[in-house]
Amino acid sequence: MARPAQSIAVMGADYPNKRGPARRFEMALCLPGERVHLRREPNNPADSRAIAVYSERNVQLGYVPAEQAQWIGSLLPTVRAIFQRADTFGPVIRVTFDGSEPVLPVIKPKPERPPHGGDCGVDDDWPPREPRDDFGGI
Repeated sequence: MARPAQSIAVMGADYPNKRGPARRFEMALCLPGERVHLRREPNNPADSRAIAVYSERNVQLGYVPAEQAQWIGSLLPTVRAIFQRADTFGPVIRVTFDGSEPVLPVIKPKPERPPHGGDCGVDDDWPPREPRDDFGGI
């Protein structure tokens, strides 16, 4: 059975690249849907199963987390990935495992909250619920 597409948090955005722009700078240049490349790093001294993530401009963004690198590495010939979004920890990529092109997930809009009048407390009753029937249907 084919694995469904998945979003992966890329780690190591704060580490420097050996040459070229900083990882966070490159992340800021990436657009959602832009292709990213996954490459094995068998000579990596920290982890021989490391998989580096590179932008379309061939600048390293970080690494696939070690917990996922082993099984992704076994599927690498058919893995395709795109940049999904930037986050505080680093980039998030969208990955497919069957050779198909990944698609950005659809973001569900949150219901718009009405402005609060006067108090700064949190409105725990949003969205509004049906009023409770205290009369038992009389």
